Amino acid sequence: MTMAARKADFGANHQPYKMSFTSGGLFLNESVIVAELHVAGEDWKVTLSRALEEGATSLPKAASNRRTLREIVNRLMTLTEDEIRFFVSGPGRQEQQHLLWIATCRAYRFVREFAVEVICDRYLAYQLDLPLESFDIFFDAKADWNEGLASISDSTRNKLRQILFRMMREAGVISGDNRIQSTYLSAQFRQIIEATDPTDLAVFPGVAIEGGSS
Repeated sequence: MTMAARKADFGANHQPYKMSFTSGGLFLNESVIVAELHVAGEDWKVTLSRALEEGATSLPKAASNRRTLREIVNRLMTLTEDEIRFFVSGPGRQEQQHLLWIATCRAYRFVREFAVEVICDRYLAYQLDLPLESFDIFFDAKADWNEGLASISDSTRNKLRQILFRMMREAGVISGDNRIQSTYLSAQFRQIIEATDPTDLAVFPGVAIEGGSS
């Protein structure tokens, strides 16, 4: 087992495989609005209700709006209050996207394991291309021993692949032509994440601090 794969044993590995990330992407703009509506210490269900009342998304259909906001809250609720404050304080769009990538990896065991076991392992092996087939191979390997994944239809699996690749592009993990990219994190960003769980940094390939070494 590689070093990157061992890191996947931390954090989300005891979660079930929830696979509800079938629409949108990182939802950056909407996530900022929802995070700003959140009152420190309150139940995120209250935040969700407030976001629904105030129309935090521009989706025309009520069902789509509710589904999207639930997805956003599902990710944001994995962040600590310090991380939420950092997120809404305007650290810069790229760092906001990085934090949403961490939140997504915390919320979804499958996404975290793909980031660590596929993306980071390929990066360490200097295999910087990330073909779409890498998702299918990884999915099949997991589905061999997980009935929930095995029961997912081909159409849903294709949608999951499409959305995951979109999120990775938005987070700067891969380029527009699906090349794995080194991730540069500011010292402040890394300090905030390490205060919660240093292993979360394993979801970024080639992590390095600006002005320092990885």
